[in-house]
Amino acid sequence: MVRFAAVGIDHGHIFGQVKGLIAAGAEFVGYCEQTTVPALIETMRETYPDTPVLDRDAIFDDPEIDVICIAAVPADRADLAIRAMEAGKDVMVDKPGVTTPEQLEAVKAAVAGTGRIFSICFSERHCVRSAVKAGKLVREGAIGTVVQTLGMGPHRKQFDTRPDWFFRPERFGGIIVDIASHQIDQFLFFTGARKGEVVASSIGNFGTREAAEFQDFGEVLLRSDRASGYIRVDWFTPDGLPTWGDGRLTILGTDGYIELRKYVDIAGRDGKDHLFLVNKAGVEYIDCSQEPIEYFGRFIADVRDRTETAMTHDHVFEVCRLSLDAQARAADISPR
Repeated sequence: MVRFAAVGIDHGHIFGQVKGLIAAGAEFVGYCEQTTVPALIETMRETYPDTPVLDRDAIFDDPEIDVICIAAVPADRADLAIRAMEAGKDVMVDKPGVTTPEQLEAVKAAVAGTGRIFSICFSERHCVRSAVKAGKLVREGAIGTVVQTLGMGPHRKQFDTRPDWFFRPERFGGIIVDIASHQIDQFLFFTGARKGEVVASSIGNFGTREAAEFQDFGEVLLRSDRASGYIRVDWFTPDGLPTWGDGRLTILGTDGYIELRKYVDIAGRDGKDHLFLVNKAGVEYIDCSQEPIEYFGRFIADVRDRTETAMTHDHVFEVCRLSLDAQARAADISPR
């Protein structure tokens, strides 16, 4: 059985990683309590009362621990992942896995030198059942050849629960690195592109005057040798929406299109994971709430078999490269 521990519990995404690995058959053997968000440790204690708290060094030094999950402050994730890989462990990191080009090169070197797995859990694809279903439909040719993705990642600020690093771009990476990495991952995955390029990108602070460095809006235009993609991310989800963000993805193909309403169907059906398929056969609504999640089981198989079925390193590194490039090149369109 694959045994894993958690280090760097600074973002709630750690719970999705832990839950997914346990559901796939791995054993959760401990976690380190070092955090910038004490409420997350309280939730961890309440959710997994029988899982021991372990010293961070002991986790890295334990030869019986196969995998380390990391959801630390974004700027700290790469160093922790490298330490884990050098200790002979595979790694599952929350997005963004890196926040600088130098970190990306260091992670690449660690993967090459150790042979360990560095996987980023892009939760908006890996943990969203409608996205899993969309991937199957695209592979089956339901909409022909994909020519464009349109991804939107709105979020709610909830400033009263955010730690200090959340407002510092050098710590969270900037809005494109931090959030739009999800949509960049989806662009490459659904179009089947191995490489891409940033055509244009923008960032801005339109409504967060209390935090001058914060970026509450970002957009990216991508293209590859086979498709294009547009991304918009923001922190403008209004309090009246019954969830943290109306995340959507439209996948345009030569024979139809798919729209995902991942977390809410406003003024429509209850629940989440709504998929709409439009093609030559007509218009179809698909409830994806029971679609199985595949990423975690494949990751465990990769740990066991030394394969790359959950996600290739080439894909992970290209998402990171494009995210960093788009962030670095972004025009600041904040009102002056």
